[in-house]
Amino acid sequence: MNVDKKVAFYTLGCKLNFSETSTIARNFVNEGFERVDFENKADVYVINTCSVTDNADKRFKTIVKSALKQNDQAFIIGVGCYAQLKPEELAAVDGVDLVLGATEKFNVTSYINDLEKNEIGEVHSCEIEEADFYVGSYSIGDRTRAFLKVQDGCDYKCTYCTIPLARGISRSDTLENVLKNAKEISDKGIKEIVLTGVNIGDYGKGEFGNKKHEHTFFELVQALDKVEGIHRLRISSIEPNLLKDETIDFVANSNIFVPHFHIPLQSGSDTLLKRMKRRYLRRVYTDRVSKIKQVMPNACIGVDVIVGFPGETDELFLETYNYLSELDISYLHVFTYSERPNTKAVEMDGVVPKNVRTKRSKMLRGLSVKKRRAFYESQLGNSLTVLFEGENKEGYIYGFTENYVKVKTPWNPELVNTLHNITLTKIDEDGIVRFDFC
Repeated sequence: MNVDKKVAFYTLGCKLNFSETSTIARNFVNEGFERVDFENKADVYVINTCSVTDNADKRFKTIVKSALKQNDQAFIIGVGCYAQLKPEELAAVDGVDLVLGATEKFNVTSYINDLEKNEIGEVHSCEIEEADFYVGSYSIGDRTRAFLKVQDGCDYKCTYCTIPLARGISRSDTLENVLKNAKEISDKGIKEIVLTGVNIGDYGKGEFGNKKHEHTFFELVQALDKVEGIHRLRISSIEPNLLKDETIDFVANSNIFVPHFHIPLQSGSDTLLKRMKRRYLRRVYTDRVSKIKQVMPNACIGVDVIVGFPGETDELFLETYNYLSELDISYLHVFTYSERPNTKAVEMDGVVPKNVRTKRSKMLRGLSVKKRRAFYESQLGNSLTVLFEGENKEGYIYGFTENYVKVKTPWNPELVNTLHNITLTKIDEDGIVRFDFC
């Protein structure tokens, strides 16, 4: 029925969204569609939205316009977190035909009876309490590394966050299915797998919000370490209170798990951590960084931090800045706080003016550049393994070492998706390590 029909995808947001887009794309291919790049003319465009992205509605409108420029009769579908939170808003955007909430997005092909455009966007949404089942997914085919989803949803009540409203309760894939998916990925020749989820350290909770953990995150790590054919496993963002010593020690002695951790901090002030309802205080974070560096001195540690949260005075911001400046970390992901409907933070006093938020964000981004440079310099002289990726960017091919140092070398298509042990010797003007094969 769909032979000669083309579908294109656009993904906003996190690694988890990329893994889910890939799974949805495979469903379309199984239905006879040909997948094409989003810049190409297609019959169907699927936009996977994000609720964390600033101005999510504006971004969505811009992407819809871009799709309609390619084909003004294309069938436009919105899915993802923003589609769950604000379905009517997305459906009202000119040109949008279908909006699917959290429980429906993986069944998108069953909602397409024909590709005739709708006068008004059709909405199939749900109460988020209905999102109590788990759908496994992984990204493949467009990257050297694959994002493997192992967990979804979150039971935390952070006062700034809409993710529990968009994705529901914490629930996990079965251990057997994760291992099966990991084997499928490795059998396709992909060298690196990144474990992803909303709160992966909470892995193990059953499909229906059962608080009992069938398996722990540590047991998942142990089992994945035994899967044949995987060259690298990378743990994506994990909460500091859920990153246990046993996991850190295991990664330190693993030949497959790489020495790279991304650990959300959000604030270096205990006052603000309490206002955010985070489940740890600063000393826990300090302890986690110290433990990692004790057993893996060359480990890369990335940090998420929010600036401009309500109540963040100049003094409390400087507390965060100085804390991060002294901490042995490698880079920052800086998020400027933006108000989200239906969150506790919206009702809080101490609103930080937007120009102040912008200034603080620039300061932390500048600190991140310094931290990354210092980390790269600390790795010069070390022999590390680079996995080269597939893009030719202005005559160079890029890759990452196991501890996430970015490396470039003159373009050579034979290097794509290959691993090479090299000695890091120099950092180029753009701040990236350059290596020349002789």
